[in-house]
Amino acid sequence: MLNRPTKWLETNWVAPAYAGWLLAILTICFFGAATNTMAGWLYVLSGVGVALLGVSAILPARSIQALTVTREPILPVTAGTELEIALTIHNPTQRAQTLFQVQDLTTLNRLNPPVTSVEQVLAQNKYRWVYRVATEQRGVYQWAKVALRSGAPIGLFWCQRYRQVPAIAYVYPQVLKLDRCPLIDGMGSADRSIDPHSNRHLEAANEGMTRSLRPYRYGDSIRLIHWRTSARYGEFQVRELEIDRGGQDIVIYLDSGANWNAADFEQAVIAACTLYFYAARSARFHVKLWTAGTGLISGTQQVLETLAAVQSAEPAQTQMPPIPVICLTSQPQQVETLPPGSRWALWTQERFTPASSGSGITIDPHQSLQQQLSSVNFASKRETPVYVQSPPIQNSQLN
Repeated sequence: MLNRPTKWLETNWVAPAYAGWLLAILTICFFGAATNTMAGWLYVLSGVGVALLGVSAILPARSIQALTVTREPILPVTAGTELEIALTIHNPTQRAQTLFQVQDLTTLNRLNPPVTSVEQVLAQNKYRWVYRVATEQRGVYQWAKVALRSGAPIGLFWCQRYRQVPAIAYVYPQVLKLDRCPLIDGMGSADRSIDPHSNRHLEAANEGMTRSLRPYRYGDSIRLIHWRTSARYGEFQVRELEIDRGGQDIVIYLDSGANWNAADFEQAVIAACTLYFYAARSARFHVKLWTAGTGLISGTQQVLETLAAVQSAEPAQTQMPPIPVICLTSQPQQVETLPPGSRWALWTQERFTPASSGSGITIDPHQSLQQQLSSVNFASKRETPVYVQSPPIQNSQLN
């Protein structure tokens, strides 16, 4: 590691290398001896030393001054896989640039940033550097600048200049593979038993997003006929609707506003990501995610980016929605205040017996999270699921 004065010299002007300091001392000694003895050859040696030092102080900055650096977009990955970083160094000059270093400064590895040595970049040409970085934990990592460092051609002085090449890399949390998940699988069963005619009502629905048109068949509702298209084709054309047959919202509630143990919170984020995609695979549910910092969100990319960036004890921007949720929390008192029909997963070292409605599991951090999410051993007081129907879908109009 360079000390602060040396680093300032290197980034703002040039910093002498060990050989540069040695040559400077010898030059001073030769010049001092020459003034005492009036020997011409000593003046020559001191003059040669001054010339070498002057040339070596000017050329390194010139060799990297014209170089430009661009960065290719960084594709997001899941924690545990490697990020691929690609940089391109362009040489727009009419002469080859040789012998310099490229150092990529990143928050992912502050103490030991990746560096490579470039032997030569031909005139009007470019050099592509690709390297990989291991990721052990989810997060949002930023790259701000690239350092170009050169001591060419003699190596008596070092010069370092920065190029602003910003980039952001998302490392998503892991998604565990679940064959079953009782926290989600049982949701909706009670609702269907309470209203056995719900499917019949959906079959008779005449509102929804138009999926396609088909010829009229006996028994079709007159209200489903698309008159403009029917007039164009000379026969009745009936709208086929994209009807929501599940009509139930599942909200994954990650209690990121609470104070968490760091390891437990990482497990909770993995659980939230796993539950979200497990529920999203089912056509019966509309799954959403709630965090203290973002509120209610949906969509694969937005959810992944939110879970990559979420931190514990973040300030709450919105209140918990007053609907049944699947709560992931470290606070037992939070479980007691959940809306009726909610389920929960609790990270706590204390023994917990729920006193209110809902069911859930207490997570043991020393056991497999995947097996615990697949477990059917719920701790529950009573089970009275309540679900929220999705808002009615408006008619769409075909042009």
